Amino acid sequence: MTDIINQLFNLEGKSALITGATGSLGAAAARALSGAGAHVTIAGGNATALAELKAEIEQAGGAVQSIASRPSSEAECQKIVAAASADGRGLDILISASGTAKIKPALEMEPGEWDTVMDANVRQSWLITRAAGKIMVEQGRGGSVVLVSSVRSRFATPAGTTAYGPSKAAVDMLTKSFATEWGKHDITVNAIAPTVFRSELTAWLFEDDAAEQRKGVLSRIPLGRLAEPEDFAGSIIFLCAPGGSYVTGEILNVDGGFCAN
Repeated sequence: MTDIINQLFNLEGKSALITGATGSLGAAAARALSGAGAHVTIAGGNATALAELKAEIEQAGGAVQSIASRPSSEAECQKIVAAASADGRGLDILISASGTAKIKPALEMEPGEWDTVMDANVRQSWLITRAAGKIMVEQGRGGSVVLVSSVRSRFATPAGTTAYGPSKAAVDMLTKSFATEWGKHDITVNAIAPTVFRSELTAWLFEDDAAEQRKGVLSRIPLGRLAEPEDFAGSIIFLCAPGGSYVTGEILNVDGGFCAN
């Protein structure tokens, strides 16, 4: 059993970059990939949270470096990717977990707020994937990219997601487009699509006084619970490891059955 697990899911010797690493999902991805043996470069805008995550991974015996930066421009993306691939490591894995959400009724949302969501979730995903893909193509040893979508890319809600939902629908098409372009280079590009999971933005929904709101959300989730960031670790490892090497262009629902209901 151990041999087959090591064969399919071992990431030793791989170099992984995680953007948005100071967010709950990005941090979970960094811990998971490090635990599977990868050298991880964690990037994020919160220097304090970045230092804490770096210390945690080091304490667990992982190989990690950090860069306090967001993929906000082409220049920043090139800087992040250069740091991740330095010292002869190259780059094998990208987890693009940076992004934002603005839940607000359309008639109350300002155009600038809509632009902010689209920039963070679509433009920055395109920029960092493009920068990482350039390195992967040049080094000629393939690679794995995982973007972060959402069930809201396909299921609308009256709660006010006219910016967030379309931005994640665009991420779905980015995933498929990159996968189609780069398959010839043995680079897989996939996305995970969560439903509600614990983060700074959703922490209130996990509190006791949000029981009624939580009940409404759970009515669509067959597993009967909201997600924790760690619920995405196995899926991310699978999509980046040899066991997932023939999976590309897919949007993997990691949603407790939301999309099946």
